[in-house]
Amino acid sequence: MKRWGAILLWSAIAAAFIGPGTVTTAASAGASYGAALLWAVLFSVIATFVLQEAAARLTIATGSDLAEVLRQRFPSGWRRAATLVLAGGAILIGSAAYEAGNILGGVAGAMLALDLPKPVLTLAIGAVAAVLLATGSPARIARLLAVLVAVMGAGFLVTAIVLAPPPGELLAGLAVPGMPDGAALMVIALIGTTVVPYNLFLGSSLAHGTSLADTRFGLAVAIALGGLITAGIVIVGSALEGEFSFERLDALLSQRLGAWAGTGLALGLLAAGLSSAVTAPLAAALTARGLLGDAEDARWSARGRSFRAVWIAVLAIGVGLGIADIRPVPAIVLAQALNGILLPVVALFLLAAMRDRSLLGDAANGPLGNIAMLAVTGIATVLGATSLYKVTQTLLG
Repeated sequence: MKRWGAILLWSAIAAAFIGPGTVTTAASAGASYGAALLWAVLFSVIATFVLQEAAARLTIATGSDLAEVLRQRFPSGWRRAATLVLAGGAILIGSAAYEAGNILGGVAGAMLALDLPKPVLTLAIGAVAAVLLATGSPARIARLLAVLVAVMGAGFLVTAIVLAPPPGELLAGLAVPGMPDGAALMVIALIGTTVVPYNLFLGSSLAHGTSLADTRFGLAVAIALGGLITAGIVIVGSALEGEFSFERLDALLSQRLGAWAGTGLALGLLAAGLSSAVTAPLAAALTARGLLGDAEDARWSARGRSFRAVWIAVLAIGVGLGIADIRPVPAIVLAQALNGILLPVVALFLLAAMRDRSLLGDAANGPLGNIAMLAVTGIATVLGATSLYKVTQTLLG
């Protein structure tokens, strides 16, 4: 039973990255490049486990989460300022960008099934997310998110089996890393939508009171299932011809599988949007508390004014951009790419902490752990730099 409980708890990590951003990015990747970018999904799953396991191990060994450890390592001076700017700024900016994608994607899904104005649906999703954040504990929210994502994920996996391309094409996409023309931004978006930087802080916070063995088991199962769902969405997207849109995906599913599939897509997007719309503000608030406050301080308790001020600000940004007249698909893909670019910043801070034997003792990284984290961070850095260069070139014309 403890192992099942661990899977349920750590499913919050999968729930956090299986949002509208993942649906949009993965389906767009499939529509544009078929199965050719499945290797990026596989890398993302491995990277997510390596980094999340390290963040959880840090908490289990020290009793302090990642944000608290960063504050303790750099209590004052220019290093403290740099930590706040780099780690704190990356998480808050990334959370706000991700939240915008969550709201936009959730509303896009709701509009497929409900004939209601966009502002009304946006405010409704924001209100439900606010109620959950105001009344629920992180552990209770994690359980709710796991259920929502499990339902949506099952639907996408069934659909992927029905629409799957030939096995040889799938194996080639998984085993042979390639970068088709124009795919750099999409690759980093696939990584950014899975290896979410703020999830490292969320996962570290959730690790309080857990055992390392159960945590590793729960993370492995939850992240593997999340990766399988993401791959399934890529496969579903590959059945589209031409540019991805929610409406075209809805039409394809309804034509191939029946009207129920289109309704399922709408409800799945709405559920994914709501689950991730709760996670991003929660992770931002937990990070801010670790970097700036203290869990013992009433202002930074789950119902304290400082804690609430952070998640309200992040949620408000998402709602505001949801009400604005912004095209959801490009905005969501760019939000995921931004998270992928910010990932190396957070990963480097985590790597520095995991090498500190005076802090972690025997729980510190050994040679294999350091190599794995360096490889993940290095690859993410190269891909992020490539993506940033491509975006800059495009903007400069």
